[in-house]
Amino acid sequence: MSKAANWKVKGDGPLDPEEVAKIACALKSLAVYTAMACDEDDNPEELKKIVQEGLDAIDRLFEY
Repeated sequence: MSKAANWKVKGDGPLDPEEVAKIACALKSLAVYTAMACDEDDNPEELKKIVQEGLDAIDRLFEY
């Protein structure tokens, strides 16, 4: 069984597009941060905020 099978959408309705967008933005931000971290030791607060919003959206939408 794949790890994805452990994640179930909360509720019966469709996913909220705004929450999905936050998750996508957080994942993109993680990719950007990883690339930047290779060059610098900075830890930008804006990226941390975006990532946290995405993690919060995951918690609201999925049971795991």
